[in-house]
Amino acid sequence: MSEAAQVFRATENHVKIIGRTYGHNDVLWLALSGGGVEFSFYGKKAEITIKGDPIATSGNNEARIGIYVNGNRVIDDMVKQPVKKYTAFESDTDQHVTIRVIKLSEAAMSTVGIQEIVVDAKEGIKPTPANEHKIEFIGDSITCGYGVDDDNVSGTFTTATEDVTKTYAYLAAEQLQADYSMVSFSGYGIISGYTENGEKLLTHLVPDYYEKVGKSEGKFDGTLVPQSLSWDFNKFVPDLIVVNLGTNDDSYTEDDPEKQADYVKQYVEFLKMIRSNNPEATILCTLGIMRDRLYPFVEQAAKDYMKETGDTKISAMRFDMQSEADGYVVNFHPSEVTHRKAAEKLVAEVKEVMGW
Repeated sequence: MSEAAQVFRATENHVKIIGRTYGHNDVLWLALSGGGVEFSFYGKKAEITIKGDPIATSGNNEARIGIYVNGNRVIDDMVKQPVKKYTAFESDTDQHVTIRVIKLSEAAMSTVGIQEIVVDAKEGIKPTPANEHKIEFIGDSITCGYGVDDDNVSGTFTTATEDVTKTYAYLAAEQLQADYSMVSFSGYGIISGYTENGEKLLTHLVPDYYEKVGKSEGKFDGTLVPQSLSWDFNKFVPDLIVVNLGTNDDSYTEDDPEKQADYVKQYVEFLKMIRSNNPEATILCTLGIMRDRLYPFVEQAAKDYMKETGDTKISAMRFDMQSEADGYVVNFHPSEVTHRKAAEKLVAEVKEVMGW
C-alpha cells in the first residue's frame, strides 16, 4: 500500500450495508445468507480483512464468502482462520471500482465479520447508492441456496456448496434492481422444521427468530449469538416482503387436515408479526418449488389474515414445481436452472403486484 492508503471500518458512512448485520467491537458481523457490504472508490488497491468466528477453525461448515469487483466474483473462500486479509483489487493506475462482499452460506452454521477495509485511494471509499426498491425474503433452504453447487442428489449438506447468489431471491432482487435482506434457515418452517419421523420439530421455526439479528451456532467475536440480539426494523424498511415457507412444514402436516389447519392458524399469526414490524410493506406469500401440497393453505392463511385484520396489502403466488429435466442438487434441492425459472416467475408477479 502507498502513502495514500486509508483504513476504514464497515460502517454506514463508508459502505452500503446489505441485509441484517451487527456492529460489535468495530467489526461488522454477518450471519444470514446474502448479508454484506458494498462500496466504491477511485484508486489502485483494496484489501479487506475478514474475521472468523470460533467455527472458522472447527473444520466443519465454516462460513463461505464471495468478494466482487465491478460485478465479477474475484474471491470465493471458506473462512477457516480467525483473521484473513484478502487483496480484492490491485492496479498500476487509478480506476473506478465497486466492491461487494457477500456471505454466501447461511446463518445457522457460522458467522463472519468484516474487520477493516484498506484502500489506496485519495478520496477514500463511499457507500454505493441505495436502490429505489427494497425487498425482504423470508425462507428456508431454497432461499439459502442449499447444495446449489453440488449436483450429486445423494450428497450431504455443507456450507461449501451453498451459494445465495444463485437463488431465485437474489436473482429476482438483481433483476428488479432492488436492495434485499434475507431471513432464511435450512430445514425451518412455520409450525415445524423438516421431520422424518412425523414428530413436530419445534427447534426450527422461523417465527421464533424473525425479530432477531439471526440464529447461529457461530458467535460474533466468540461471545454473542445473533439470536440474543433484537433486530432494529428501522434499519431496513422493505416495500415488499416475500414469504416462502411451508416446504418443511409439509413433512410434518402431510395430508392431515388438523395439522394443515394448524399451519394456517400459525401462518396467520406469523403474518401479524411481520406486519407489526413492517407497517407499510406489501406481503407476497409463496410456495411450490420443491413441494406444493400446502399451497392452498398458504392462500387460505392470506385470506384468513385479510379477513381478520382488514389488511389488503397481501397476496399469494404458487411457484412452478421443479422438474427432473432441470436437474436436482443435494437432497433434491433446486438447481441453478430451477432457481432462474423461479426468479423469472417471481419478477413478473412483483412487477404486476407492485407496479415496478
